[in-house]
Amino acid sequence: MSLFRQLWLAVIASAVIAFTGSLVVSTLTARHYLERQLAIKNNDNAATLALAMSQLDKDPVTIELQIAAVFDSGQYALVRLIDPDGKTMIEKTGQQNVGRNVPEWFISLLPIESKPGQAQVSSGWNQFGTIELVSHSRFAYAELWWGALQLLGWFAVGGVLVGLLGMQFLGRIRRPLDAVVGQAKAISERRFTTIAEPSTPELQSLARAMNAMVGRLKAMFAEETTRLEQLRREANLDSLTGLANRDFFMNQLAAALSDDDAPPAGALVLLRLADLAGINKRAGREMADEVLRRIGSTLSGLIEERPNAAAARLNGADFALLLPGVQNPAPYAEILLHALNDLVAAGQIDSERIGYVASSSYLHKQEVGKLMASVDAALASAEAESGLAWCRADSYDDQHPTSNADWKNLLDGAIRAQRLRLIDFPVTGNAGQLLHLECPLRLQTTEGGEWLAAGSFMPMAARLAMTTELDLAASRLALERVAAGAPAVAVNLSGESIRDASFRSRLFAQIAARKDLAPRLWLEVSEIGVFKHFDEFHAFCDAMRPLGCRLGIEHFGRQFSEIGRLHGVGLDYIKVDGSFIRAIDSQTGNQAFIKGLCSIAHNIGLTVIAEGVQTAAELAILPELGFDGATGPAVPRKEQ
Repeated sequence: MSLFRQLWLAVIASAVIAFTGSLVVSTLTARHYLERQLAIKNNDNAATLALAMSQLDKDPVTIELQIAAVFDSGQYALVRLIDPDGKTMIEKTGQQNVGRNVPEWFISLLPIESKPGQAQVSSGWNQFGTIELVSHSRFAYAELWWGALQLLGWFAVGGVLVGLLGMQFLGRIRRPLDAVVGQAKAISERRFTTIAEPSTPELQSLARAMNAMVGRLKAMFAEETTRLEQLRREANLDSLTGLANRDFFMNQLAAALSDDDAPPAGALVLLRLADLAGINKRAGREMADEVLRRIGSTLSGLIEERPNAAAARLNGADFALLLPGVQNPAPYAEILLHALNDLVAAGQIDSERIGYVASSSYLHKQEVGKLMASVDAALASAEAESGLAWCRADSYDDQHPTSNADWKNLLDGAIRAQRLRLIDFPVTGNAGQLLHLECPLRLQTTEGGEWLAAGSFMPMAARLAMTTELDLAASRLALERVAAGAPAVAVNLSGESIRDASFRSRLFAQIAARKDLAPRLWLEVSEIGVFKHFDEFHAFCDAMRPLGCRLGIEHFGRQFSEIGRLHGVGLDYIKVDGSFIRAIDSQTGNQAFIKGLCSIAHNIGLTVIAEGVQTAAELAILPELGFDGATGPAVPRKEQ
């Protein structure tokens, strides 16, 4: 039984006991009062009758007529004349009829005793006899019954008022208590929220203690996040420019070329300062560092609005720019050339030897070594020229639609004809057990035509505001697969979709219709989409959580410093981006960061899964680092 039901029962029981007690005491008091009044009345009436009879002739007929006249008035149940020897001379008795308005059970429950009144009848100086008189009690019963009814009515009104006041009082208690209960429930769901402190001292202390606990947890996580962010920067970033270092950039490049949901093509740009050593010698170390920082700032600005892009300082004088989804790198190369010219104009670089830029387009699944060789060759050609130079390697021939209209027709046709399907990749735990199937979406261009990976069409779908229909189709296919017997299925949802309130409502209705399947449905959004539309993602999680779905973030880690914002979301898992996993078995710096990441994620109840595991060596070290599962080419596929 709930606490408030118990409190309500206690209030009701207390009111009933109080009202019943008051009713009983009041009724008994009234009965006692009526009995006393009847006794007084009997004595007074007996005295009056005795006095009247004492003045009459003691003729038996006269005496009897007098007694009969009194009895026939209807006010008495008994009139009796007793001689001095105790013998009854005359007696008149009648039935105690209390009337129809008083129930028999009330009379039986509360009998009223009418004590007889007595008085002496004299004859001159001698005693003639004793008159004994008992008044009829029907009037007393009627008065007692009516008084009880009135009292009961007032008690009923009082009960209603007590109930209303009780509701208000319990409501004042319940609201802050519900807030505390909600806070405790939120903590169990990995949502660390604070509540307003109520005015009631006891509840205030409880709320203050809960808030203090949440505050300590947040402070602890913030401190640990700061420490881990520093580790991440030390392991993956160049300390001078803040750009990615060579190892981390090469991991990002490998991910862009191999990950299934990466764009199908892109561009790679390299920049080389021609005479960094000369600048250092002529202008000093401080000036050389300033030149490097300015180039780094330019590169950072180029990737600021492209979340999938990356920039790096590969070594002392070499910089790289990765542009997934960019077909023409010329504008970016021109910006870099202008930046070098600005350094010349500022006198920071010798105009005779400035720098060189090279670029190359790439296709998905292209080998990293071949791409780097192509760009290096273009860079060598640029270096053969004097001053500033940009050389572009041979570009690829893209066979996919290029115009928005063509893409819209392709996407509309595929959605209408349901040329969509899910493929699956196993996500396994450390013991080899299947956690779920990660099922990215595939789209067929034409009937019997090519099947495109999500990275090929989702960027255009986002540009054309068509991601919602594709994501709804993906969740529908996932539910069908679960209904067919799949143990658990994960689908990727785009950040553009979750920001759409209509999409969230439609997705909720779609899953609610198959709520029995929801616990086996895993819904995940990329880190970029989560933090770009964080409020909408929070609303999405709040809507989906009651259905029982598992909620997670994929490609996590590049915005690790934002992990503190996830305290109130109530996630179930995160998937760490593959760029942190590549060669993790040999990268001690990243190992420290990953250990801390897994630890802080576990502290808030999250399952941590590694993405893009390429080798057996990477897979083997993951449990030691704290991972709960993994996915990627090195994860063996087992029969379901």
